[in-house]
Parts: sequence; structure tokens; C-alpha cells
Amino acid sequence: VQSADKMGIGDSFRFYQDNDSKHTSGIIKTWLIWNCPHVVQTPAQSPDLNVIENLWSVLENKIRNHNISNASDLKRALQEEWDKISSDYTAKLVESMNSRLKAVLNQKGYPTNRNINVSPQMLILSMYLF
Repeated sequence: VQSADKMGIGDSFRFYQDNDSKHTSGIIKTWLIWNCPHVVQTPAQSPDLNVIENLWSVLENKIRNHNISNASDLKRALQEEWDKISSDYTAKLVESMNSRLKAVLNQKGYPTNRNINVSPQMLILSMYLF
């Protein structure tokens, strides 16, 4: 929300989230009511509509090139690779939302050819490290 304001798009900003249970707790719903006037609900864990899944996949592939032997090494590798992700790449992901929405509508909510795989381990690590 703060980033949207800094970019000058606060009025038209839409907050996308999936319906994963950790995002639908009472405290999260309350925060969103007071802080995000436009929340768009998407299917739980849908990489079609959740661009962060693409970023997790990129990170997962890139950290395989690091020699990781403990949690500190892992955190350092993740941070290093996260910092290398260009703003152009993230902008392209955001700009892809229109085509993603159209693809999901064309598939009547079923998976599209945009599906990516992110290991459960990567999702768990992301929750604890960031």
C-alpha cells in the first residue's frame, strides 16, 4: 500500500491476495479493511493470479547455485538473489495481470498454461525468512 502511494497509483491500486487460510484470519481481514480499500480475492495458491509465486520459483532456481549448509547461508543466498531481481522483471509481472485474468476467465477458473511449480519447502522458507 505504501509502495502504491509512493508510485502515485494509490487511488487505482488493487491489492491481490489468494484465499490461503493464513491470509484470511480475522486480524488480516481487519487490517485490510482499514488499509486496503480495494482487495481482490483470487483462488487459493493460484500462480495464474499470484505473481509472487513466479518470484518464489525464480528464487528457488537461483539459490540452487549456492553452497548452502545452514539457515544463515540460505537466508544470505535468498537475500542476494532477491536483490538481483530487476524492477523491470517485477513490472512485467504486474503488467501481465490483465492477460492472466483473461486466461483464467477463458478457462472458467481452471488452471491455465501459466502454472508454475514452487516447492512446499520454498514456500515455508519464505514465510520464516522474510
